[in-house]
Amino acid sequence: MSNNLGFSLLACLLLLSSCETKEEKTFPSFTTKFEITEGKETGIYEEVIAFYVNLAKDYPEINIQSMGETDSGFPLHVVTFNKDGDFNFQNIRENKGIILVNNGIHPGESDGIDATMMLFRDFAKGAIDNAQNVVIATIPAYNIGGMLNRNTTSRVNQNGPEAYGFRGNAQNYDLNRDFIKADTKNARSFAEIFHLIKPDVFIDNHVSNGADYQYTLTHLFTQHNKLGGELGTYLETVLRPSLEQKLDASGWSITPYVNVFNRSPEFGFSQFLDNPRYSTGYTTLWNTLGLMVETHMLKPYKQRVEGNYQLMKDLVDIVDKDYKRITELRTNSFEEQLEAKEYYFNFQIDTTKSSYLNFEGYELDTLTSEVTGLSRIKYNRDMPYEKEVVFQNYFNPKDTVDIPAAYIIKKGWHAVMERLKENKIEYEELESDTILSVESYTIESYKTYSNPYEGHYPHYQTKVTSNLKEVKFSAGDYLVKTNQQGLRYLLETLEPIAPDSFFNWNFFDTILQQKEGFSPYVFEDLALEILMQDEELKIEFLQKKEVEPDFASNWFTQLQWIRNNSKYKENAYKAYPVFRILKGSEAEAILN
Repeated sequence: MSNNLGFSLLACLLLLSSCETKEEKTFPSFTTKFEITEGKETGIYEEVIAFYVNLAKDYPEINIQSMGETDSGFPLHVVTFNKDGDFNFQNIRENKGIILVNNGIHPGESDGIDATMMLFRDFAKGAIDNAQNVVIATIPAYNIGGMLNRNTTSRVNQNGPEAYGFRGNAQNYDLNRDFIKADTKNARSFAEIFHLIKPDVFIDNHVSNGADYQYTLTHLFTQHNKLGGELGTYLETVLRPSLEQKLDASGWSITPYVNVFNRSPEFGFSQFLDNPRYSTGYTTLWNTLGLMVETHMLKPYKQRVEGNYQLMKDLVDIVDKDYKRITELRTNSFEEQLEAKEYYFNFQIDTTKSSYLNFEGYELDTLTSEVTGLSRIKYNRDMPYEKEVVFQNYFNPKDTVDIPAAYIIKKGWHAVMERLKENKIEYEELESDTILSVESYTIESYKTYSNPYEGHYPHYQTKVTSNLKEVKFSAGDYLVKTNQQGLRYLLETLEPIAPDSFFNWNFFDTILQQKEGFSPYVFEDLALEILMQDEELKIEFLQKKEVEPDFASNWFTQLQWIRNNSKYKENAYKAYPVFRILKGSEAEAILN
């Protein structure tokens, strides 16, 4: 190759490179894949993170940082918009409200990923100017493992995008069932982020399953009775109606999440109850106002993303105007909880109260299936309707407990203590052995699911008995005072009857198995002696045989019952290793 030829080729390459650069600059700045493809595609993980990195380089109002591990091996990121350019959340909380947006918890439901990218860009560029008193943070992609596992088939009922991520994470966990039990690195990193930011309002973006109806947008606010107090009243009577009204004025009518499957919504439906396994149920434990956005799976992807964008934009505007009231209500709620004597669990629908919705749906036809030959349902989009339907959104608690002054957790329950630490629960270790009169639980009964659920066989309908007794504690046992902002978290995890307690999630299953056995042919004589020496136990035994045929016909069960009701029982069997120091008790002196 001659020097002239080489120079000519180099000049051509430089010219082509220059042309490509000029051509790229003609595109609108920070245009997302969603926009480039006219609403047909969503960005892949690498593109999403690169988008925010580049946005932060060009705009000082945007900050991005990696924070915490995930099961995929990639870190989570937190992106923050603050028009003042201050990203110290301790400073921010002094004079602004904070919103945290979570995206991609189910990466096949990618609407929020694209909507939030455009929202942050428009805030940064000044295209939107309604965040003077509020700072917005987002986790751009929470389930990174699922987002990397792209396909075109798993969301079989969903109308776009063309390709998307998978619901399960790198360990195939559904992350929106993991916030309390925290089996995944994702959930533990979320706790770190959440307790750094301490948001006033939390948004988790999803796409619905279930019935068909006219709405693109549905909302799933945390249940207001469960949230409780003036904060719950504000959520139900101010925040929710305000958002509905703003969206309606913007041309985006919205309805509560349609909690209906295989029947028509026109016969009414109930509010979804978000226990602490779910994101908004978890964030509620710190008095954060929680909202799951559920766009409708059958609407076109472009329409869903645009609706999601408008919803977040309108909610930012509401919080921006009302941030002082929200922050004050949250502060008051923390103070009121510390003075409360009781706490409530296991909320159920209050059948004496209902709301009414002017609901826009489709008539439901019943047809004969060409596949099964049996009856099937089909929504008729040629027959829309607008009807008043019943919406059951009032709940009452089934169970109540007195709030203790503190808990004592025996050494050895490492998985429990790890989760308390991750959630910034304050505790101390006993400095010396001591004997205290405390309330002790015995697991009386429970049911267990027969099929695996998110890596567990959870318990439910748990019942306990309690009694006061002298318990010897050792130096190094954990003393956890309830006089702290994590009070609700402590009650929801450490009280066995709570729906998402650590007991119900199998953290204490080893206490449910007896470790020592007995030889029946030897114990027979001792059992008789026990009954002869304890007349009350004997009467109870005989009565139990009379009223319980299964008990009466099983000799081993009878012998085991006698053992378990005598001094020969195993003290650890069904003995819950978390103890309650009651308010006003002598043991409370240890807290001073």
